[in-house]
Amino acid sequence: MAVSISSITSPIMKPIKALYNEIPSMEIAKNSVLNGVEYIGRKWTSPQQRVAMGVTALALQPLIDYRNRHVDEKTRDVSVSRTIAKICVGTATGFLIRYGCIKAIKNCSKSFGEISHDASAFKRRLQTFFTPNNIDPKNEDAISQYRNAMGTIISLLVMSFTNFAVDAPLTKLMTNGLIKARMQSKEPLTKQEKGVDK
Repeated sequence: MAVSISSITSPIMKPIKALYNEIPSMEIAKNSVLNGVEYIGRKWTSPQQRVAMGVTALALQPLIDYRNRHVDEKTRDVSVSRTIAKICVGTATGFLIRYGCIKAIKNCSKSFGEISHDASAFKRRLQTFFTPNNIDPKNEDAISQYRNAMGTIISLLVMSFTNFAVDAPLTKLMTNGLIKARMQSKEPLTKQEKGVDK
């Protein structure tokens, strides 16, 4: 039985209910917008979504760190460098692992009609290891959604390991490189300032 948030009378829920009531409601009727949302929902799998998140983070987070005037300039430079490195490495590894896992699931969830007749028993077993029993092979949309979901689940398990084994050392390496490049770009200005002081 579905429960409407407006029917909840608990005192704890009163602030949440008040906030919910302030949210404006709207109905999207324009077909181009609806088609665009539907296309993104169906075609943008987790690898594309990870890239979109990475691009957004790269456009905003370093700028926020750079404009933080509560710390000194050196700390700010290190923070910006680390943020850029973390976003770039996380986005790259996140995309590659998600894409690779979804591709692997696709190759291991084939229907019997997709498998070559001269394939060995081991190859047949491998190519149908993740094949679902309750999905119609002719329903391409359902199979695609299953492969994307299963690939994403497997990728999350893989990334629980790669976050420490791959992301952390690469982030450290890239951060050090960015800091070094930043310091070298400031050296000529520092020398000019010293020359003026003399």
